[in-house]
Amino acid sequence: MTDDANTRSGGDAGRARRGAGSRRTAREYALMALYDADASSRPAPDGMAALWDGLVDGDGLPGIRPPEGDEVSFAARLVDGVQAHREDVDALIEACSTNWRLARMPLVDRNVLRIAAFELMHCEDIPANVTCNEAVELAKRFGAKESRAFVNGLVDRMGRQLGRLPARGR
Repeated sequence: MTDDANTRSGGDAGRARRGAGSRRTAREYALMALYDADASSRPAPDGMAALWDGLVDGDGLPGIRPPEGDEVSFAARLVDGVQAHREDVDALIEACSTNWRLARMPLVDRNVLRIAAFELMHCEDIPANVTCNEAVELAKRFGAKESRAFVNGLVDRMGRQLGRLPARGR
């Protein structure tokens, strides 16, 4: 169940999160910073700092509200983690993709996959099915029409390869 679905259902995690920032929103911020870093060749933490400056200290960004404290910390955890483990994250994506080199993937898809790979590899506190669902939501919101299916298939394959998702029965 996603964070937002759990909040609507009134589950324990939802009760704990009410009034707090959303991890989904934090993932969106992390995606923006990683996308900016990938597109501009500047370090992702610099992109994150520029994003925070624009949202908090500047005039804001159209359609984006200023981040809450827990969103900032979770987004930073993701961005810093992807950067610290970039070689392993990219190697996992490459190993699980078929006929797609990382460099040829669309920027949005590549960075959604990096966030998901990092979560699957290094965030045991986040259930693998949540990581998969959230990656698909990011792809639907920010990617191309076919991004959802592409990301879903690759994140599923990564989760199975890492043993975080059950093997498919034949």
